[in-house]
Amino acid sequence: KINTLGYAHTAKCFDCHGSHGIQRVADPKSSMHPTNRVETCRKCHQDATQGFATFEPHGTTSDFSRYPYIWIASKFMIGLLAGTFAFFWTHTALWFYREYKERQERKMRPQVKTDELLAGKYYRRFPLIWRIAHLTFAVSLMILTLTGMSVLYADTSWAPIVQNALGGPKVTAVIHRVFATLFATVFVGHIIYLALRLGRQWRTFNWFGPDSLVPRLQDLWDIINMFKWFFGVGPRPTFDRWTYWEKFDYWAPFWGVTIIGLSGLMLWFPAVTASVLPGWVFNVATIFHGEEALLAALFLFTVHFFNNHFRPDKFPLDVVMFTGTMRLEEFKHEHTVEYNRLVASGELSKYLVDAPSEPMTRGSKILGFTLIAFGLILLAMVVSGFVGSVMGGR
Repeated sequence: KINTLGYAHTAKCFDCHGSHGIQRVADPKSSMHPTNRVETCRKCHQDATQGFATFEPHGTTSDFSRYPYIWIASKFMIGLLAGTFAFFWTHTALWFYREYKERQERKMRPQVKTDELLAGKYYRRFPLIWRIAHLTFAVSLMILTLTGMSVLYADTSWAPIVQNALGGPKVTAVIHRVFATLFATVFVGHIIYLALRLGRQWRTFNWFGPDSLVPRLQDLWDIINMFKWFFGVGPRPTFDRWTYWEKFDYWAPFWGVTIIGLSGLMLWFPAVTASVLPGWVFNVATIFHGEEALLAALFLFTVHFFNNHFRPDKFPLDVVMFTGTMRLEEFKHEHTVEYNRLVASGELSKYLVDAPSEPMTRGSKILGFTLIAFGLILLAMVVSGFVGSVMGGR
């Protein structure tokens, strides 16, 4: 694929098989005979180990008898993609239908009594460090999508344009790894921060309480009640501090970073990988890296965008992740259980702040719309690449 983009410094058929006097692989004189493969690999990979010799350069995802690990990896990722989007796209469509219908019927936020609320007050929801981490994740992920998908779908019309604009495949690879490192650094930093904070509170912290992001039984009931509301057989459910879709958004990167990160490291440092693992791992890592990245991009630019920006109650943009605050009326509507608990305990006033300044609001809207526009452009590119690969049988 890199060669398709014009980068000539990649392995060609003759680098492994030779250009003259090519013998069958079973011939001991062949450069690809099992006894000669490691030496052949070392022509380009000086630190090549025996693991390189078991890499499958011609492996396909359709032949289980010859390439079982590749076949299994491919079918697993296909199942993961299909299962994830079968649920969440259905969830998205039903949510849009129910929320839009209620707005048409003017059943907008029936549980909110505005006369009880303090005029002009906002609820402080996200501290600065969370907002910085979110922005870093968002920008990094979009750059990773741009640089990675232009390789995954190298034969699209837009891939060479992206690669050339960024300075070519070699420079693009550097950019990809820089932002991957940035993403991983913030992710690991977040884990360390949580470990230190919870380490001081582990005896008193309520791991399954309302302030915890750990999934609990109530989340399952919330999902059930949400679907009842979708189908008109129950009232709109009320939520605590963290909704089930917010918890999914939080925990999903732990899976994604692990799969994409580990597979990326394997491909980034092939000599180290092949020194301890067989060569077919590179085939599996390539599948996991690309397909999991595809899943992440499609999920974020469709489901995540809808949940936070595109559903009727939020459209066209929710800036809470940029300002850190939300209108008190909106907070009561979105997190009614938490609101009632804070009112009952007399702690609500601790979280109330004035409205964000006009420059902050304006800047947040500009930033938000810019990121959404970039995300939708990336979504169109990814979808076109995916459809082209499916139609072309690649």
